[in-house]
Amino acid sequence: MGSSRDRLNPLSVQGPAPDPYLRVHAVNVYVRDQDRAVRFYVDQLGFDLIFDSQIPGGQRWVAVAPPEGGAALVLIAAKPGSREYKLIGRATQVIFVTDNVAAKFREWSQRGVRFRHTPRLRRVRFNRPDPALPSISVPRPAPPIWGGVFTRFEDIDRNSFALVSYDEVSQAIEAQRLAAARRLEAERRAAQELEIATQVQARLFPQTLPPLKTLDYAGMCIQARQVGGDYYDFLQLGRDRVGLVIGDIAGKGMAAALLMANLQANLRSQCAMALDQPRRFLQSVNQLFFENTTESTYATLLFAEYNDQTGLLRYANCGHLCALLLRPDGACERLDSTATVLGLFREWDCSIGEYRLHPGDTLALYTDGVTETMTEAGEEFGEHGLIDALQRHRALSPLAMLRSIVDEVQQFSPLEQHDDITLIVAKCRSRHD
Repeated sequence: MGSSRDRLNPLSVQGPAPDPYLRVHAVNVYVRDQDRAVRFYVDQLGFDLIFDSQIPGGQRWVAVAPPEGGAALVLIAAKPGSREYKLIGRATQVIFVTDNVAAKFREWSQRGVRFRHTPRLRRVRFNRPDPALPSISVPRPAPPIWGGVFTRFEDIDRNSFALVSYDEVSQAIEAQRLAAARRLEAERRAAQELEIATQVQARLFPQTLPPLKTLDYAGMCIQARQVGGDYYDFLQLGRDRVGLVIGDIAGKGMAAALLMANLQANLRSQCAMALDQPRRFLQSVNQLFFENTTESTYATLLFAEYNDQTGLLRYANCGHLCALLLRPDGACERLDSTATVLGLFREWDCSIGEYRLHPGDTLALYTDGVTETMTEAGEEFGEHGLIDALQRHRALSPLAMLRSIVDEVQQFSPLEQHDDITLIVAKCRSRHD
């Protein structure tokens, strides 16, 4: 149960758009000589040179930034006599924040950086009451006080910058940085793990179809998310017999996908007894599923064993939607429930139903993602919609039928897909066709 069908242009989707990304990119600093300025920022301050190129018009564009990132300083060579040239050698109003002003002061002083004064403690009181405002009788909390260490340093052109270490600011910045880094790493790992899970689950679906002389069949699962809880399988039972399996795990997403893998493992590990003892086979599957899952976890399942020699179909419907058997004359028979769902009860039993297939018969096993797909008005595709689609496309091969029916289901609803769409189609033919 994963991603949507992406049939909508994302620009046409209604609803509030996310806030556009925004951060401070660069601050202009006017210098006399760009090469000398670059050497100062790179060699003495340890900044990174992040851009150095000619822009249209012949002007050189140079930018440096602290190793930790943040806004860049664009070093602009101002023309003598210009308004910008007069700004050289003044306070830039740029403030650098560090978690240890004293350490930076020592490091940069040893590299020849000029400081206006040694680092000193400064305490700042905010939100002082304005004496011009009328007094208010409601008591107010004491205004916050920030205390921090600060100093000022100069570059090669005497442009001055503040270097500060407000405790609250430093802690807030570091906390935000660490939180953002952890969030990005968690998102990266989650995306990587989900991609691996998607690939693993794709391999759980049958990769080959055991060959039969009198039955052509195919299966398909279109998941609503990257992973899901729908399941179909084709089990090689031996002696010209194949098991057709379709199931639906209660729940969605990763949890359902894990349970689906558990159910598949139970079925494949126990299928040796399915040939002669299908009832005991399903009892064993239920017991394993019950023991390996938590309370209230369950799955619906339809297991059908087909005999290629006799055309006999034996089945057990464990709380699943009834399968549809369409005869050539248009009649439709339903493989109704013969047992309750798997996994809820330790003591569990089922009965086995039988049908004989003849050339021209079409068998369809499906999950509720097919029939419960609905329009905006709440109209469901439904069992009748599926029967009509099977009748219209019965001349096609099973795989072509699957593709046509799934396409009809998806076109039936303009809404986002919320449930997995899983379908098996099998067509009986003459041994001599």
